[in-house]
Amino acid sequence: MKKRQKRIALVNDITGFGRCSITVELPLISAMKIQACPFPTAILSVHTGFTPHYLDDYTQRMMPYMKNWEQHGIAFDGICTGFLGSLDQINLVEYFIHHFKKKDTRVMVDPVMGDYGRLYSSYTPEMCREMRRLLKWADLVTPNLTEACQLLDIPYPKDGKATEDQLVSMGKALAEKGPKQVVITGLSDNAHIKNFVFEKDGVQEFVVRDKVGDDRSGTGDAFAAIVAGSLINGLSLLEAVEKAADFINKVLEYTVELDLPWNYGLAFEEYLTELK
Repeated sequence: MKKRQKRIALVNDITGFGRCSITVELPLISAMKIQACPFPTAILSVHTGFTPHYLDDYTQRMMPYMKNWEQHGIAFDGICTGFLGSLDQINLVEYFIHHFKKKDTRVMVDPVMGDYGRLYSSYTPEMCREMRRLLKWADLVTPNLTEACQLLDIPYPKDGKATEDQLVSMGKALAEKGPKQVVITGLSDNAHIKNFVFEKDGVQEFVVRDKVGDDRSGTGDAFAAIVAGSLINGLSLLEAVEKAADFINKVLEYTVELDLPWNYGLAFEEYLTELK
């Protein structure tokens, strides 16, 4: 059989400045020796953490884009979905996964819906309900606590904290909807960031790292990209999450040293050659 590089489709927006979405995912995955193939949902000059910003919605172009990929018989080892801006885009992405997911294709859904108990302004209750449909296609889902509660239609904890028993229960409930692997991300206290790793009939463990600086744009995209690439390269889920957490912590330390504004994202370029 002819050898080829591994390949991941990145379903997300392309942002020119601010280090988020595909602009972060593509170089990180490429550094892991995997071909990264953008499937844009929108084109932005800067991300929405800047005011003003220019946005070109790509919804009407997504179907002909994917149809052309079908015509060329392009196959993927992984499909990684990120921020989706409308109900139409959720429907299009479900169509894409249905047509491009093969027996050995790993689908990772990063349900970028909100944080700190609040939905992003573009998300409606209907979109939240429909987002749950993607879970049946997913091998891995990586929600933060807010998104996990939305996907399960349960209340967000009043203090923003969940016990280990609650997280195990949420992991099981999400796994019952499709994905065998779940990572509940960005669980924090004053000194640490925790990611809860859950595998159906397998690992249930926290990956804990010291908290470095404040929240930054694109951190979730970097985390998702490294985890996805690591899984495609054969690491276990726990190993993949540990690798992502270690890399992001190192990059955060350097970014804080540079004193970059939060909306400039992670200065990851300095360490790309260390990501293999």
